[in-house]
Amino acid sequence: MSKIDRRILKSKQAIRVAFVNLLMERGFDEITIKDIAEQADIARKTFYLHYLDKFDLLEQLVDEHLSELRIICDQKQEKELIEGTIIWFNYFDARKDFFKALFKSNSTLSFRKKLLDFTMGELKKKIYPLSDSNKMIDQEILLKFLGIAVMGIIESFVLEEINGDTAIVAQQVGKLVQRNI
Repeated sequence: MSKIDRRILKSKQAIRVAFVNLLMERGFDEITIKDIAEQADIARKTFYLHYLDKFDLLEQLVDEHLSELRIICDQKQEKELIEGTIIWFNYFDARKDFFKALFKSNSTLSFRKKLLDFTMGELKKKIYPLSDSNKMIDQEILLKFLGIAVMGIIESFVLEEINGDTAIVAQQVGKLVQRNI
């Protein structure tokens, strides 16, 4: 088993910390590789040793967040829908600044698509088989409807367009999902 060079880990960590700080400070669209390199105190060449561009860096960070969400979703399988929704919203609340910067950006369409696909996948586990009242509704339309609705509430919550305690907002979202499945 090969050991990863600690310098590589330190460089990647410095790049990620610099990127997230700049993301929250300026927004994705305003960040340049030069800005990241200066903030991380590395050469631009070092950045390119690890990432293709800022989109590649963003994609890797988003994938890491989705992996963390996957673990949370797997752990909350035994919980009721509303209790699990609260856990999910707490995750976004704890990382609100990061997600706020992504939702505000015009260039983060891939993040939105990945989050929607992830959300729909989790909803799919909860709603199948469909209740008798929903058997006449196309399954893909129902999934897309609920996924976009949940994502819209998460976005509004992260952007602080919806005020309220995380648990209360999450409970209401959970109840709305339950009504529609």
